[in-house]
Amino acid sequence: MSTGATGTLRPGLRDWLHAFRLRTLPLAAGSIVAGSGLAAFDGAFRPWIFGLALLTAILLQILSNLANDLGDHVNGADNAGRVGPQRSVQSGRISAAAMKRAMLVCGLLAFASGVALLLVGTGLGPVTGLFLLLGLAAIAAAVKYTYGASPYGYAGLGDLSVLIFFGLAGVAGTYFLHAGGFRPALLLPAGAFGLWSTAVLNTNNMRDVRGDAASGKRTLAVRLGSERAKSYHGLLVLGGLGCLVLFTAVEFRGMPQWGFLVTTPLLATHLRQVLNNREPAALDPELKRLSLGTFFTAIAFAAGLILA
Repeated sequence: MSTGATGTLRPGLRDWLHAFRLRTLPLAAGSIVAGSGLAAFDGAFRPWIFGLALLTAILLQILSNLANDLGDHVNGADNAGRVGPQRSVQSGRISAAAMKRAMLVCGLLAFASGVALLLVGTGLGPVTGLFLLLGLAAIAAAVKYTYGASPYGYAGLGDLSVLIFFGLAGVAGTYFLHAGGFRPALLLPAGAFGLWSTAVLNTNNMRDVRGDAASGKRTLAVRLGSERAKSYHGLLVLGGLGCLVLFTAVEFRGMPQWGFLVTTPLLATHLRQVLNNREPAALDPELKRLSLGTFFTAIAFAAGLILA
């Protein structure tokens, strides 16, 4: 952070990287890797689709992180008593005005990347308009989770949004852009990565449950209460694993497809830590563990599909 000519503090590169929350980016990439692996499994992989989809997903995740930083500050959820990493606007490292400008730039970049993705993936075909609406909805969802009037994250709808955009849109949508089609079996891996991504959000919300409840942020974890949120978490993690196992059994072509099971110990360790947790603040390391576990599972899953 540096001081400008007017005496105001200007955020530096380190401040922006902190605001981007780099540890969340592998989760966004995982859905694209899985969807592209499925396309390769069907002989439809297209490198430009993979690259543009990955860029768009990362930009959307950064946009969501910036909006969340600003939104939770404005709505009082980020305060001196919050658990987890210090937020940029709350701490004064980045001003609210600078964060709004960054959101605008990131949103425009995500839109441009998404349009390029659609032009490469669908040209000007009959589904282009549908995907354009989906992309605009993704941008709106990234911003409106905690920012603006009536943010849906404060009403406990964040889990559903993550399931849709990280699962159905992220995995199945990426496959469609590669292959130009869709088949029902793809709902299983889409569901798997959607459920695991939802579990990452639930871990975050269980960590913040006390502060969120006090500030009126009615996440699903707040609505369920700590113990039922743990049971819900178990269903998300095990449900995701079950979806991939079932897909592999139905679509089996070779033993490499079972390679995704190599990450099961990582997921099991995470689940054990969550279920045995008694202090919400101790859940913070589990965000990184599950995010990376989901990403590594996506890589192993895609590699197995390619090698089968």
